[in-house]
Amino acid sequence: MTVIDVDRVTRRFGDVVALDDVSLAVGPGELVGLLGPNGAGKSTLLSLLSGQRRPDSGTVRLLGGNPRDAAARLGLGVTPQETGLPATLRVGEVVDFVAGHFPDPVPTAELIEQFGLTEQTRKQTGALSGGQKRRLAVALALVGRPRVLLLDEPTTGLDVGARQTLWEAIRAYHAAGGTVLLTSHYLEEVQALAERVVVIDHGVVRADDSLAAILRRVGLRHVEVRSAADLTGWDGVVRGTRQDDGSHELYTADADAFVRALVTSGVAFDDLRIRGAGLEEAFAEMVATPATPEGARR
Repeated sequence: MTVIDVDRVTRRFGDVVALDDVSLAVGPGELVGLLGPNGAGKSTLLSLLSGQRRPDSGTVRLLGGNPRDAAARLGLGVTPQETGLPATLRVGEVVDFVAGHFPDPVPTAELIEQFGLTEQTRKQTGALSGGQKRRLAVALALVGRPRVLLLDEPTTGLDVGARQTLWEAIRAYHAAGGTVLLTSHYLEEVQALAERVVVIDHGVVRADDSLAAILRRVGLRHVEVRSAADLTGWDGVVRGTRQDDGSHELYTADADAFVRALVTSGVAFDDLRIRGAGLEEAFAEMVATPATPEGARR
């Protein structure tokens, strides 16, 4: 059984192919991170799932129905990249208004407290900070107790504390059985939340697997070291950066060989640290060169 089913979908905007024969299936209770460069097709895919647009070809199913139908969207919560809040309405009024569209909404005071907006309840949304508006937007996506949650860059512009608050809300929703499809420019956010990662590039699904499997695809090691010498051009270094204070961040397929060469070279160094590459490195590697598109998991 799937709650999101995208089957061989293509969507064009004039001569631009935003999605090219994309298939994706998400089962109930999954938390999926959707990654891709700007213009890769992520937001277009979410707009099809939320019923805002139609595919040019292929089919999109949400909770077994057509997302263009209001009945199917009743179980959907959405936080788009840009949220237009009525500037003159108070926070509590906006939550009450949205809650009125659902049969069993979360009580307004409870929802507002969960997102740390209690002190802003009687404040007009136009007077909120950018971070407060973003928290309110995610809160509104959850007010109807949705079965599926689509989050498009939910924590953009938030400070660390506000981001953690939203992460906890997303984790709580998922732990209660909710399904989440999340896009984010913060790769550490996807790595912290997602169990499965889908990578889209140029409108094509480049990878679709568990987070652990995606990370295993990267044969690189991340090396941090401080040295007065420039190590970025050494043999075996795939890419790297050097700061003015001599600190380096390097990526190499063979960290042991790199360290042996460093020790035997006689170059002075300190603060050497090595770890496995993370999601940022995996993502960079997958979109750097052409790859064979992957089909949906079922």
